[in-house]
Amino acid sequence: MGERKRIPMRILAVFLLICISSFQLLHASDDDAIFYESFDETFEDRWIVSQKEEYNGVWKHSKSEGHDDYGLLVSEKARKYAIVKELDEPVILKDKSVVLQFETRLQDGLECGGAYLKYLRPQEAGWKSKEFDNESPYSIMFGPDKCGATNKVHFIFKHKNPKSGEYVEHHLKFPPSVPSDKLSHVYTAILKPNNDLQILIDGEEKKKANFLSSEDFEPALIPTKTIPDPEDKKPEDWDERAKIPDPDATKPEDWDEDAPLEIVDEEAEKPKGWLDDEPEEIDDPDATKPEDWDDEEDGEWEAPKIDNPKCEAAPGCGEWKRPLKKNPAYKGKWHAPLIDNPDYKGIWKPQEIPNPAYFELEKPNFEPIAAIGIEIWTMQDGILFDNILIAKDDKIASSYRETTWKPKFTIEKEKQKEELETDSAGLAGFQKKVFDILYQIADIPFLSAYKLKIHDVIEKGEKQPNLTIGILVAIVVVFLSIFFRIIFGGKKPARVEKTKTEPAKTSTSQEGEKNEENKEKEETSGAPRRRTRRET
Repeated sequence: MGERKRIPMRILAVFLLICISSFQLLHASDDDAIFYESFDETFEDRWIVSQKEEYNGVWKHSKSEGHDDYGLLVSEKARKYAIVKELDEPVILKDKSVVLQFETRLQDGLECGGAYLKYLRPQEAGWKSKEFDNESPYSIMFGPDKCGATNKVHFIFKHKNPKSGEYVEHHLKFPPSVPSDKLSHVYTAILKPNNDLQILIDGEEKKKANFLSSEDFEPALIPTKTIPDPEDKKPEDWDERAKIPDPDATKPEDWDEDAPLEIVDEEAEKPKGWLDDEPEEIDDPDATKPEDWDDEEDGEWEAPKIDNPKCEAAPGCGEWKRPLKKNPAYKGKWHAPLIDNPDYKGIWKPQEIPNPAYFELEKPNFEPIAAIGIEIWTMQDGILFDNILIAKDDKIASSYRETTWKPKFTIEKEKQKEELETDSAGLAGFQKKVFDILYQIADIPFLSAYKLKIHDVIEKGEKQPNLTIGILVAIVVVFLSIFFRIIFGGKKPARVEKTKTEPAKTSTSQEGEKNEENKEKEETSGAPRRRTRRET
């Protein structure tokens, strides 16, 4: 008998996880869920696609990449999408816990787009499924949204103000960020009867808030008891200056406002060895006039300038001038010193009056959820929605996370890890090739004087492979510096001054006699050379 093949531990672990999850699913039946959509079957006979003209994005029933599990897919970029599912019975959000949960996978990442759900009010509020759009009234909006500076997992609820009768949007402050990878993630919002809200991502709590707290929602659900009196005006004689210039202070007689900040240091002496008669730059003695230089066309040739080698050993060259020093008599503009303002009354604020819009509330008056809709405008495709759940408590939602999301996430995470390991191996091979090339560069004869330094840098890079790119850049900079030093020898290029030249006049008959070769030379010839001038 042949030797049995061993099953890899990673595959065995995933298999056991799926088995456990399947067992748990038996204890979390659809009877425990208020609503559940797995998208195992096509959505077309159960979900209604908006017939509004601008919502032309095509929804598809598609498998999640790498799985046999189906979901609802955003299939095209730069489109508006709208689809809705009417519930058999409205979900009441009062006096009991309700859990909203769904999975989203951004298979191509997310640079600009939303992947949130809207939990819609009953149609008596004035909307129709086939006309579902961004104006359709919702009770709660929940889920990831990312574009530009926006990167958040929204939680927004609309609440009817009992005083005005108007519906107001209340946004969760400081919501969690959207995961930046391409893996499946599950988003959970738990609404509790004690007015608490929990936001979970992949089963981990990311945010906790209270619906009645002004610290957690903007604007606050309950208005402040008092407001600044809009009719109150600041008195004309109200003085808000805590300090004022001393009216009794006078400028001292010896205060010179015109004294300069710096003066010539009269005590300074010219350093010994200063070369007064030597210029800082001289003509390059090694420079020669180019053979093709035409004095009539290019002007008088002048050698390029280089640093005067005599100045390198001396303290300085050229005319010596005394340096400047700080003026001890400098005091600047005189200002009267500040004293406490005897008339100071503090920063004025209008008096507080009772807020006519104030009301008391023990619990939010949430509107029932009658439908679930997805209405987004996204520049991305590949957004996959799956396993939309409304449950009675988080124990039920947790069992669904274990059975529907976690097995997929585990497989995706393992695959991601393998890809990273492969990329790391590829990078290690690349780094070895880079270091081999650098060693060969260090062996170039004209770099022999710098060979030990280059080897030292390369050896440091081998000990810290994550610095490969930096090491490579450093070597290139060193190489180029040495190369240019050898080629130019520290010489400064000649200064060039443009001169005007008159175009040569050619008779019509002569132009007609030119052959094609001469025409091409005339068209491609460069501008005449310009003569160089020294700077005055």
